[in-house]
Amino acid sequence: MLRRALRLRLGPCLSGRGLGTYRRGSTLDWDGKVSEIKKKIQSIFPGGAWNPLYDTSHLPPERSDVVIVGGGVLGLSVAYWLKRLEKQQGAIRVLVVERDHTYARASTVLSVGGIRQQFSLPQNVQLSLFSAEFLRNINEYLAVVDDPPLDLQFNPSGYLLLASEEGAAIMERNVKMQRQEGAKVCLMSPEQLQKKFPWINTEGVALASYGLENEGWFDPWCLLQGLRRKLQSMGVLFCQGEVTRFISSSSHMETASGEQLTLKRIHEVHVKMDHSQEFQPVECAIVVNAAGAWSGQIAELAGVGNGPPGTMQGTKLPVEPRKRYVYLWHCPQGPGLEAPLVADSSGAYFRREGLGNNYLGSCSPTEEEEPDPGNLEVDYDFFQEKVWPRLAQRVPAFETLKVRSAWAGYYDYNTFDQNGVVGPHPLVVNMYFATGFSGHGLQQAPAVGRAVAEMVLEGHFQTINLSPFLFSRFYFGEKAQEHCIL
Repeated sequence: MLRRALRLRLGPCLSGRGLGTYRRGSTLDWDGKVSEIKKKIQSIFPGGAWNPLYDTSHLPPERSDVVIVGGGVLGLSVAYWLKRLEKQQGAIRVLVVERDHTYARASTVLSVGGIRQQFSLPQNVQLSLFSAEFLRNINEYLAVVDDPPLDLQFNPSGYLLLASEEGAAIMERNVKMQRQEGAKVCLMSPEQLQKKFPWINTEGVALASYGLENEGWFDPWCLLQGLRRKLQSMGVLFCQGEVTRFISSSSHMETASGEQLTLKRIHEVHVKMDHSQEFQPVECAIVVNAAGAWSGQIAELAGVGNGPPGTMQGTKLPVEPRKRYVYLWHCPQGPGLEAPLVADSSGAYFRREGLGNNYLGSCSPTEEEEPDPGNLEVDYDFFQEKVWPRLAQRVPAFETLKVRSAWAGYYDYNTFDQNGVVGPHPLVVNMYFATGFSGHGLQQAPAVGRAVAEMVLEGHFQTINLSPFLFSRFYFGEKAQEHCIL
């Protein structure tokens, strides 16, 4: 009965989630009053233009229709589509809160910038197909008058996934589905693989899948800066700070089976200023949790998971930070310019970086090998012991590689099914999620941002049905398992 109650509530009651008026008047009314007050002060005091005694330019606004927690590519994409899809220009006031304005620890800029359609779920294929179209036509979406065009340096060299005998049947099924969704992917035998890429050792490879279009890699930093530039031109507000508290009200409902549910609505977000104990309360109608690896903590602040185990109220957002290494090496005899991003059946992957025989790559650790996410220090022994042997086995030229540098970044790792969480929370009725993509959030951000904006503005997904990615699946135990995670 709980399942039915929740799903019924997501229908007729969605209008209650929407962008409503503020408790103390609209943003436009408030701006008008401030303007009148300034004029009165200027008429009383002679001299130049009125200036406040206390500079508040670094503070967020007192009111915003939507507060987006997290200024990475996912959060920025949600902001972009909210403004692009608004019914009337300037109708929605959007605030993006990001605690690290340098993005030095951001998952976006620390990734390898890949995009592919070779996934095991049709929803992920659809998301990446749209995102590829968005990236290929980036200046149709993100152009700003009088500013230079963006160059994402998109390299369409494709992805090459290798499967052992054990994984060959699964790869065949995946490729059949990918083609049905419109992806251009072909299967290759070991003989075909050896002929096209003679630098690969095909020992242990039973089958390969190769992306022919819309796959490759691009510059994540350029996309991030392009989105920020566009959002500023659209009137989106930015604030450097950390969300530390939500103020909410509660109401109660009873299901047909007699189970009591507590519904919450967030009215106010507290944003703590950088290097200060000062905070600014921001009244809002909608909160979007796009805090990446830290989205689980933001959800807890809103009371998500604060209830008896086994209940919807006790169901946590299962997203946590997982540290991943990326190594840069040089190999004069390595694969040439035609090399795709190669993902080996052993878990190791690599791609070219530029034109100087440099390569990026790594592999994900096992559960037992998971490094401490408390810092971003690099473990070079992990490369020597776990990554290099696998690379050299698959590409013999890598026997002579020399590591030049390395860095670490975070996955917003969904421990339940390694897939995204998109859409509203069933009980915190005005909190929406865009998180948990476990390493493929960057490449799917344009499509995910559009999906969240559709849900906020229209109450349902319109272009891609992402219902399997709703939060409620964690309570019902309905996994949307993505198996193709690098």
